[in-house]
Amino acid sequence: MILWDGSRHDWLEGRAPWLCLMAAIDDATGELLPGGHFVDQECTVGYLRVLRDLVRAKGVPLVAYMDRHSTLKRNDNNWSREEQLAGRREPTQVKRALDDLGIRVLYALSPQAKGRVERLWGTLQDRLVSELRLAGARTAAEANAVLESYRRSHNKRFAVPAQEAHQAWRPSPGADAVDSLCALQYVRIVANNNSVRIGGQIIDIPHKRGARSYAKAYVVVRHLLDGRYRVYYGNELIAEATGIPPTESTGEERSITVAVVKREKAQRKRMAG
Repeated sequence: MILWDGSRHDWLEGRAPWLCLMAAIDDATGELLPGGHFVDQECTVGYLRVLRDLVRAKGVPLVAYMDRHSTLKRNDNNWSREEQLAGRREPTQVKRALDDLGIRVLYALSPQAKGRVERLWGTLQDRLVSELRLAGARTAAEANAVLESYRRSHNKRFAVPAQEAHQAWRPSPGADAVDSLCALQYVRIVANNNSVRIGGQIIDIPHKRGARSYAKAYVVVRHLLDGRYRVYYGNELIAEATGIPPTESTGEERSITVAVVKREKAQRKRMAG
């Protein structure tokens, strides 16, 4: 099981604005896992980055224990018509990525319930702050470089052997698959010119053999953390494009499936008729 969270703090002691450290630990060993990094605010992209990097390095955990932050759990009261009919909510982008990786989720009901990760923040706000001061870090990028060096020494000092030697981490599906799963996901309808628009980006979809067009088809667009876009028709990758990496403010919190969009559109037509 992993425990993950974000801690907003004056990590750079006034040398720069407050930052949020997003990180995860292994509950069995107390190891500070790969993927921890500094951002301005606790956010969807930050959690997806932590998840991507730790799965690449360690494999897939069985369980993720976390709080009810809006990036992790839907806390709004907005139900689409289809969600009302189905009796369930569509997940956030992060929860969808966890589901796709087969990671079970446990939500903490209070800060006290996350005692172990809260104690980690206390340790880091003492020791890591000192390392950042010694290094003279003044930006998030400089702080991230110090953090990676500190992580190794932290684990040598504080990580302990698991009580059971059995390896609970499952094998990673591979770096390329992890990149696609730990991404922002959107549903789009292909335009008549065989392209899709997402934000300010227009992605042209090559015609298949036989000059088949995807016009009016529902597709899934994944915006990878390195900036790439991938367009899927069902399970088939039909287009790729380069772009800029998503930022903390990028994207909808809700992750919507093609089936939901189709059913919502059909429902609106029935109600209009």
